[in-house]
Amino acid sequence: MATEAIVNDRKEIFGWAMYDWANSAFSTTVGTVFLGPYVASLARAAAEAAGSSTVSFLGIPIAPDSFLPYCISFSVGMQVLFLPILGAIADYSHLRKTMMRIFATIGAIATILMFLLTGSLWWLGGVLFIVANLAFGAAIVFYNAYLPDIASEEERDRVSSYGWAMGYMGGGILLALNLAFFIFSENIGVPSDLAVRINLASAGIWWLGFSFFTWNRLRSRHANHALPAGENYASIGFKQLKKTFREVKHFPETMKFLLAYFLYNDGIQTVIAVAATFAAAPLIQGGLEQDQTTLTAVILMIQFMAFFGALFWGKLAGWIGAKQSVIVSLVIWAGVVIYAYGGLKGENVTAEFFVLGIFIALVMGGSQAISRSLFAQMIPNGKEAEFFAFYEISERGTSWIGPLVFGLANQMFNNLRVGILSLIFFFIVGLIILPFVNVNKAIADAKAYDKNS
Repeated sequence: MATEAIVNDRKEIFGWAMYDWANSAFSTTVGTVFLGPYVASLARAAAEAAGSSTVSFLGIPIAPDSFLPYCISFSVGMQVLFLPILGAIADYSHLRKTMMRIFATIGAIATILMFLLTGSLWWLGGVLFIVANLAFGAAIVFYNAYLPDIASEEERDRVSSYGWAMGYMGGGILLALNLAFFIFSENIGVPSDLAVRINLASAGIWWLGFSFFTWNRLRSRHANHALPAGENYASIGFKQLKKTFREVKHFPETMKFLLAYFLYNDGIQTVIAVAATFAAAPLIQGGLEQDQTTLTAVILMIQFMAFFGALFWGKLAGWIGAKQSVIVSLVIWAGVVIYAYGGLKGENVTAEFFVLGIFIALVMGGSQAISRSLFAQMIPNGKEAEFFAFYEISERGTSWIGPLVFGLANQMFNNLRVGILSLIFFFIVGLIILPFVNVNKAIADAKAYDKNS
């Protein structure tokens, strides 16, 4: 029997939001703070031992600071291939919750295995990250696709913002615990490198453990759809995806928004992903020379402030409209990139970095939460996972063009400031396209498709 569809149920919404609480540990502890600098340090040590400025991975010379950005780019390239197919299978089979659970478990286990990263195994950090990030993106597709099911149209901005806020709180709490452990680790006889490895593994344990709140409260929608004779889920997935591509012409405004989002969110995700590497590097004399503790404290501050920023942006969307609130956030993001390039110098660099973090915190969750709820209004019923699969290609921590541009700019100019400045392109193009998206027409097109299908 199919579970009766209920919207705006507080218990189910809480269970749904708890998955953001659970998996945000991967974004913060692994993706934003510890993995990038740690793998880069291992790679630099390997390069120095070989008497070279680069390390070799599969015979390719790579700058140590560029290795993880390249891995991010590759992992999302894999998502481009697989997520649309997985979304089509989920929409056809109604196994959305089951598939979400499978990929969340794979991602969490890959994260736990990061405890093994030592010495010459620097490359394993990239491999495990690719697996975990691919699984992270797949599970998020099904998580996002639940938003239209659990919240009515007038509640989606609020519910989406609530989910993001819960993610920042959950990720922030674990990061606070990891920060405390890292600071005092040597006092209790734990070497700093071992402390980093324990922190990385703790993110996987947190992710897997708190996901059980979601599995217990999130309802499956619709009865499982039996396969036709001679078909399997892979073949059905390809057929469903082919049908969706033929029907994309019915949603021109949705596609226009998706293009804008793909670009500006690439910029957002890359800033978040490379922030630790950027801030930890001794850019110039008198510039940032942050130790891991100071850097983590800044990221921790961002996490807890972003909790309130996400909730505020949900209210701002109610005051000025969802699209307008996203445009405001992009202007602030462009300012952040410009200041990161030209500022952060002199004796007050640490204080400047904290101020920059405040502005990032204010817009980080809000711009993404409102974008998600806005997109949820523009897609037809029964196609949620497929459309959110394309959406997830450029979702948090899964950008591919941005990290590639940053990595290439850094390697070509040997300057991380040039790399961070190159990201302004994504915000400018987003600001050019987004104002031309007709949101009302996109919503009308989705509803018209529902009536005719």
